[in-house]
Amino acid sequence: MRVLFIARYRDATMHRKVELLRQHPDLAVTTVYPRYWRDELLTVQQAAQHDPSRITLAMLGNPADPHRALYRTLAFGMLRMRPHIIHAEEEPDSLAAVQIAAARLLFAPQARLLLHSWQNIIRPRALPVEAVYWLTLWASDGILCASREAVAVLRQHNYKQAAPVIPAVGVDTQVFVPREREPDPTHGLTIGYAGRLVPEKGVDVLITALQLLRADHRLPPVRLVLLGDGPTRPALVAQVLAAELGDRVEFAGAQPPAQVAQWLHSLHLLVLPSRTTPVWKEQFGRILVEAMASGVPVVGAQSGAIPEVIGDAGLTFPEGDAAALADGLHRLVVSPELRRVYARRGLAHVQQYTQTSLAARTAAFYRVLRHAAPPARVMRA
Repeated sequence: MRVLFIARYRDATMHRKVELLRQHPDLAVTTVYPRYWRDELLTVQQAAQHDPSRITLAMLGNPADPHRALYRTLAFGMLRMRPHIIHAEEEPDSLAAVQIAAARLLFAPQARLLLHSWQNIIRPRALPVEAVYWLTLWASDGILCASREAVAVLRQHNYKQAAPVIPAVGVDTQVFVPREREPDPTHGLTIGYAGRLVPEKGVDVLITALQLLRADHRLPPVRLVLLGDGPTRPALVAQVLAAELGDRVEFAGAQPPAQVAQWLHSLHLLVLPSRTTPVWKEQFGRILVEAMASGVPVVGAQSGAIPEVIGDAGLTFPEGDAAALADGLHRLVVSPELRRVYARRGLAHVQQYTQTSLAARTAAFYRVLRHAAPPARVMRA
C-alpha cells in the first residue's frame, strides 16, 4: 500500500512515527515536509535533501501558520507516486487541507484522503473559513482525532466518516524512560510545569496553589520549576515575588525538546493547570504522556482532553481552583506510596500513547480505509 504522508512539522517525534510506519511490510511511505520550518524554540530548521522517500516543498506563507500557509506545488508528487492513502496532518479548516483535497481530486482520485484534527471546541469562524471547513469535511474519507472531544466536534458538524481517536503525537519510550527519584534532603520535592507561559495554561493557579502549600509548615520543602516562556512571564514573576516564593520557584526558560526527558527525571510531580477560554481548551497535553512514561505522577486541570489523557493514572482538579489543586498536591507530597501508585499506573496507562502503539493503530486504519466502500459525498450545511 502506497502512503503519501504530508506533515507540516518535522521533528524527532514525527520522524520516529514515520520510521515505525515504514516498518510495516505492506506500507511504502513517502513523506512531504516543508523545506524550512521553525522548531519549538522558534529556530529555523532545514529539511534534509537527497532522500527518495521524502519530498520537500517550499511554502507560501509562514509554515508555522496552521490555517493560511500553502505548499508551493500542484500535485504533491501524486502523479509519480500514485498513492492509495493520502495522510495529511492538516486541520479541516486549513487552506492546505483544501489544497491537498483539490490535488487528490485532480491527480489521485482513487486515493483515500485522511486528515487530522486537534480541535475540541466549537468556535465562531469567518464565512471563508467555514466554507473551507465544510469543503474538507466533504472531501475527506476519514479524520484522525486527538481526543474524544475532537470526535464530538466533528459529529456535531454532521461528519459521517470514520474519526478514530489516534493523536498525531505520542511518546517515544526509547527517550522517555522511568527512573527512581527520592526527595532532596535540602530542597524536598520538585514540582514541574512545561509549556507556554500564556493565560490559558493556568500557571498563575499553580503558583497560588504552591503559596497555599507553603502555608502548611508541617510539609517538607516543595519547589516549582517552570519550563517554557511566553508573554505572561513578567506577570508570573511579579506574582511569585509578591507571594514571597522567590526561593521556591525557578523560571527555567524554553529548553530544546531533547532536554525535556532529562528534566523530567528531576521531578517528583508534574502539573498541567490549563484553563478553558471561549476559543481554546487543552487539546492533548503531550507533556502528560512524557511524564507518565518517565515515571512521574501527573496532576491536571479538568480542561479539554486532560482528564481523558490522564485517566486513572493521576489526579485532576476543577480548572482555576487553586485550593483543590493544593489539596491534591498535599496528598501526593505527604505520601511517597501514593506517588508510587500513580507512577505505576502512569507507566501502564501511557502504553496506549506510545509512538509504537499510535503507528500500529494508524497502519491498521490505513488498511480499513483502503478497503472500505467509498463514501457518498453529499454536501451538507
